[in-house]
Amino acid sequence: MSTDIENLFKDKVLGHPAGLFVLFFTEMWERFSYYGMRALLVLFLISSVTDGGFGWEKAEALSLYGTYTMGVYLTPVFGGLIADKLLGYRWAVVLGALIMTLGHAAMAFETPMMLYVGLGCLMVGNGLFKPNMTSIISNMYKNHSEKKDGAYSIFYMGVNAGAFLGIMLCGYIGENYSWSLGFGLAGIFMFFGMLQFYFTQNIFGSIGLSPKKLNALSLREIGEDGDQDFVEKKEEEEAPKKVIVDRLVAVVIFSLFTVFFWASFEQAGGSMTIFAEEYTQRNLTGGFGTMFKYIDALLTLVPLGIITYVLYALFRKTFARYTIGNIMLSISFIIIWGIVGWKIFRDFTNETVEVPATWFGILNSLFIITLAPAFSKWWESKYNVSGPLKFGLGLLLLGLGFGFLALGSQDIISGQPIIKVSMFWLIAAYLFHTMGELCISPVSLSYISKLVPAKWIGFMFGVYYLFIAMGNKLAGTIGSYIEEIEKAYSISTFFLIFTVVPVVAGLIIAGLNPVMKRLMHGVK
Repeated sequence: MSTDIENLFKDKVLGHPAGLFVLFFTEMWERFSYYGMRALLVLFLISSVTDGGFGWEKAEALSLYGTYTMGVYLTPVFGGLIADKLLGYRWAVVLGALIMTLGHAAMAFETPMMLYVGLGCLMVGNGLFKPNMTSIISNMYKNHSEKKDGAYSIFYMGVNAGAFLGIMLCGYIGENYSWSLGFGLAGIFMFFGMLQFYFTQNIFGSIGLSPKKLNALSLREIGEDGDQDFVEKKEEEEAPKKVIVDRLVAVVIFSLFTVFFWASFEQAGGSMTIFAEEYTQRNLTGGFGTMFKYIDALLTLVPLGIITYVLYALFRKTFARYTIGNIMLSISFIIIWGIVGWKIFRDFTNETVEVPATWFGILNSLFIITLAPAFSKWWESKYNVSGPLKFGLGLLLLGLGFGFLALGSQDIISGQPIIKVSMFWLIAAYLFHTMGELCISPVSLSYISKLVPAKWIGFMFGVYYLFIAMGNKLAGTIGSYIEEIEKAYSISTFFLIFTVVPVVAGLIIAGLNPVMKRLMHGVK
């Protein structure tokens, strides 16, 4: 199987195996569906019945949001086990994508029962999908650990390309036309992502096959090529037990600090969206309105053009062998370009400009698409820093982002949403949050894949997502107190909480750097 994996590195796209970019686009469409729906969920729930929403209280909506995002990261614990023991990574991804497609379809009906059915399907489907995508990458790069940080950063660009498009288009359609159309659009592209992966999965060779098929393949290879695989497995088994235990402890410590990160970061889909809706000046007139139209068009077309170029580079390497999968991918991009063209035309024919509250959510993805290559180069250069220092820096940057919101909202008086603040504060917050995310999220995936024994990869990715689930639930729980804290103190005080806590956590993990380096036993 070692030879099989090495074959993946023969056909390269932008310096990495073509298979990485198959995963890039599959994950892109899954994130399109997730973030597109996430951008709309809280706004839909708190909108009045006359506006097509459910008319829920903010605390109730944010609590459900926290429960849902917790479930999205809780179910991968079981999805990783199911793939490791029964389905294999590839079939788990296909089945998970199908279940999520059904979930989006259910939400398009806009009834309370179908809302819960849809959210349930999205949680279950994501559990099968998410950990096993990253497990496939881990197996692809098991003999190329020096390229893992760069590979996960590129993969993370796919994540955020999907988030960018999903928030922009689902949010725009949901806020301006119909919540149902916004939720439904998310499901359409999830379906295309599933088809593209299904028809191109053979590019991964034996990676991700079910345990039964892998065992049969291993026995055949031992008969044909001697005991190569047995030797590789034996070397892994002979790693000292203390080293394995120490590295697992390091993974748990990293995971604990991700709770602090996500409890703050996930305010983006909750309290920060409410802040954009109620307290941010979004009506632009005259020259400012015209300027925004051009900026928004560029922000839409340039990233989409870059992603389309990546698609073209993948086509050159894989179209002849995986025609159907590439056709599915082509159709999805034709639809996207059509919707984008219609959106830009509509915006330029309207005299008034009201920036959608969901629009600010695209900034995180836009900044990641822009900054990820630089961070990837940084992690591969001689100036690379250790994992604990990356975590510390990431938490510090996250706290500084909330510092902008705390500063910008100082003049807001409770119960008087007539006071609107500049969009600058949200833009600055998302910029610093993005830089913090790039220091933590893709790096976490890379370190887990390096520190954990191969046979436990799927399960430990699931455990990592369990800690993220805790952070997401905390995000919804703390966010649900936004009105109470605002009435008792101020909205500025609410955001100040999310300034102080990440900064303190960042200083602690950075201070643990010597201890963590010993626990990792040479893994860099």
